Amino acid sequence: MKASRISQVQRLFQQKHLKKNVTVVVLLLLGLLLFTACGGGAEETPEAVVTDPIVAEGQTVFKQNCASCHAVSGDTIIVGPSLAGIASRAATQVEGQDAKAYIQLSILRPGEYVVEGFSDLMPTNFGTTLTGEQLDSVVVYLMTLEE
Repeated sequence: MKASRISQVQRLFQQKHLKKNVTVVVLLLLGLLLFTACGGGAEETPEAVVTDPIVAEGQTVFKQNCASCHAVSGDTIIVGPSLAGIASRAATQVEGQDAKAYIQLSILRPGEYVVEGFSDLMPTNFGTTLTGEQLDSVVVYLMTLEE
């Protein structure tokens, strides 16, 4: 009787640890998936040489704050839509709104400008985390991304 009670306790102990191990593996896989989805494994594309200092600053701000979710080449999708050709498309997205205004408002109020087929995942705090100069420079940089 004692031996069967001990083996039952051992089985319960093993099941408990197995559940913990499975949980750890699942969490690690989710973390890896998130890292990959947010650009951890994304290929880098060759970039054009930027000579305008405002565009260069915008490109730097973009790399630091946006490139983990948005590509600037072709049909590459990381998390959010590719911004390749955004300067051309932005002018036709909202009637009466020019491309520059559309891009700026898309950054400041992304929930109002969710691209069809994508979820509303973009951070909403860029108006407070970026300086006015950084915001302006990233908009200028994005305006160079024509089709």
